[in-house]
Amino acid sequence: MVAKPKRTAADKPAPAARRTRRPPAPELPAEAKADDPTLPIVVTGICGRLGRHLTRHLHRERLVIGIDRRSFAGLPKDVEHCRFDIRRKKTRDVFRAHEVAAVVHLGVMHDPRATSTEHHTWNVVAFQKLLEYVAQYRVPKLVVLSTSAIYGPRPDNAQFLTEESPLLGSARFSGVRDLIEVDMLAQSFFWKHPETETVILRPAHILGSVRNAPSNYLRLPRIPTLFGFDPMLQVIHELDVVRAITLALRPGVRGIFNLAGPPALPLSKLIELTGKPRLPVPHPMAEAIVGRLWSLRITSFPAPELDHLRYVCMVDDRRARRLLGYEPMYDAAQAVDAVFENE
Repeated sequence: MVAKPKRTAADKPAPAARRTRRPPAPELPAEAKADDPTLPIVVTGICGRLGRHLTRHLHRERLVIGIDRRSFAGLPKDVEHCRFDIRRKKTRDVFRAHEVAAVVHLGVMHDPRATSTEHHTWNVVAFQKLLEYVAQYRVPKLVVLSTSAIYGPRPDNAQFLTEESPLLGSARFSGVRDLIEVDMLAQSFFWKHPETETVILRPAHILGSVRNAPSNYLRLPRIPTLFGFDPMLQVIHELDVVRAITLALRPGVRGIFNLAGPPALPLSKLIELTGKPRLPVPHPMAEAIVGRLWSLRITSFPAPELDHLRYVCMVDDRRARRLLGYEPMYDAAQAVDAVFENE
């Protein structure tokens, strides 16, 4: 037998090189992501007038993705418009495709001609899904535009209502119920998901190019009032609301904030600023007329909203001034003028 030659060290195959696993990149804190200009801000309801104002302000410094089934005339070229219903599953694809820095929720339906079912599925069910996406994809910032109307105009209201005041706006007007539910869902999300900085803004009556009840009321040729009532009112210019939203997007800001505009003034003085005549009507007659017109779908004002012409519903916004650095830039006359600028 021939002996096999012994293998020397030189003949041995070199050991395979060990693969070294790189440590994962450190996760950026939520504050850094929310303030990262390379990450987009998602705006629901971008085609509404507030959404357009906000978009034209934000897109100069941030990437903006809008979700709205309506068209956006004059859409900035660098803004991505996802033109579909917020209730569609395509909304989730936006969060799958992008690492989102913040969500601004303006997509609330106020159409008086829509059914209560449509209002609920749009305002509540769709918002619940949106909150799921914010949690699932770890969006660091959520700003929800609510309204001070959820406190409700009442004869026993305090002169100024704080953020801790009960939400009684649906006691007379069931149409406010969905808005209260949206606010409550946002509050619950705030406590369940502290990793997301949740901000809820509750502005007073918004005036401007917006097609809401306060602005539409001042657009009437003769403005009806109620005999014996002249409540104090707070109004806020739509651009002051936009500015408050941008302040809420800053890192580290979270919580509920009332927003008031310039000092309150009586309803009679507010109407004087329009230069239009008043039409005083006894309350029982006004309620019967408005109720009839509402049932015929001739008016966008439900009868319970007449309470805003009788009772006080004003908010204390000291928290927003202290923590947000919010100060109104427009006085009452400028807010009223904004109602008629584009007419």
